[in-house]
Amino acid sequence: MLPRNTVQSYLSHHVLIAMPQLTDAYFAQSVVYLLRHDADGAMGVIINKPVAMTLAQLFESADIPHGDVSAEPELVFGGPVMRERGFVLHDTQAHWASTLNNEHWGVTTSKDILSAIAQANGPAHYQICLGYAGWEAGQLEQELAENAWLVVPADTDLVFATPPYERYQTALDRLGIDVTQLGAGGHA
Repeated sequence: MLPRNTVQSYLSHHVLIAMPQLTDAYFAQSVVYLLRHDADGAMGVIINKPVAMTLAQLFESADIPHGDVSAEPELVFGGPVMRERGFVLHDTQAHWASTLNNEHWGVTTSKDILSAIAQANGPAHYQICLGYAGWEAGQLEQELAENAWLVVPADTDLVFATPPYERYQTALDRLGIDVTQLGAGGHA
């Protein structure tokens, strides 16, 4: 576990990339944006696993009037916690009714951001995730020590401009890593 005073070691506003040996059904080949990581744990959203639901279907299920949303970003599976709830990752510091911000971006769970998106008044860059991923204090640090994840700084291009199904390979490419060359790892 990281000492409480080593804030620079925390990974808020970074992306986790699952190593090949991470075979958990939820996290295998996942790319996770970490909104928060501190002494109390971590919270993030998986950003590379599209779901069958469309944005139009989401709006209709929430009774939100909308125009043509066929060109909007795909919805993704955000993680195993609260899978029935939408978490809107966005690159603004705007304060919607229910937003958790870090120093860079935010995640909003309130309907007001969906209404703004439906009316083309929402954030310029966003990703709607169904569910989120959470780690208890020290849990993510343990997974990192076990080589379950690679880490890369988050940026708008990777998180919002790259299509979800390309984010895993794009993140690996940024590190110059060929996943087929990675072994299962181990400890001496």
